[in-house]
Amino acid sequence: MLSRIAESLFWIGRYVERADGTARILDVHLERMNQMSTDDQEMVARRLLAVMGAGHGDEGIGIGPLLDALAYDRSSPASIAGALGAARENARRARETVSSGVWECLNTTWYGLNQHRKDVVGTYRFCTWVGERTAMVRGLADLTMSHDESWEFMVLGRSLERADMTARMLSTRDVANSWVTMLRCAGAYESFLRNQRAAFGDEEAAEFLLLDRLFPRSIVYALSEAETALERLDPSNQRIGFLDDARRLVGQARSFLEFHQTADLLDELPEHMDRVQQACARASDAISRKYFSRSESLEWVGELS
Repeated sequence: MLSRIAESLFWIGRYVERADGTARILDVHLERMNQMSTDDQEMVARRLLAVMGAGHGDEGIGIGPLLDALAYDRSSPASIAGALGAARENARRARETVSSGVWECLNTTWYGLNQHRKDVVGTYRFCTWVGERTAMVRGLADLTMSHDESWEFMVLGRSLERADMTARMLSTRDVANSWVTMLRCAGAYESFLRNQRAAFGDEEAAEFLLLDRLFPRSIVYALSEAETALERLDPSNQRIGFLDDARRLVGQARSFLEFHQTADLLDELPEHMDRVQQACARASDAISRKYFSRSESLEWVGELS
């Protein structure tokens, strides 16, 4: 496969997942911000922008600038509109490889970005719409594309971005002030309740979003899926070590989370999230060097501590 096609497919997976994850995070925090004072809104807005890698100047910032930065700024890869625009552009470059269904869905989504009010109420609906459209893109990719190398690159990008986005989401727990809110943000609340079947607290919710091996949006699940895609792209059978830097980085991050024993997961959460985000960034760089003939990939790294 041509490196430019592989790169486009990889970034389609990342950008679509980024749009969905950003919409989830923005949606869940807007409701809480709407009930805050102006000073508290500014504090939360700055925190969210830092976590999402969309830093802002020293001037005051409220809900309006936050919505522009994370939802509607088409020039920023950290915003929903920017990510969806970048996904569409990459699909255009890989038009001969992506299915007609995926291309048409991304194209229609792009043209639908202007059909939403850019106030708080409009953004609630916009975030819901984005979740539906990104789910449709993923579903069409899974059902209308052969599960060959093309699809594996898309899955690889999606999995790395999902681990990164869940880490960012968990890094906003001090803003959300509720693990129920975090679970709902990840679409995990009902699965978590069915899994627990008993009383639970913050520790159990954190474990579920980090370590559950069966929930698709948990960090361990996403990293495992990325490992599997890397193995299928380069099924190396050497007896010692891994020549693939990306596979080694992703595997180290996953195994550290799975086998690390801690007496207080919540206190160590910022450290874990920083480790996951950095591992995803370095793995993406390694993938770019190996498959895309580029010295480095385009990354966005927010503040997790």
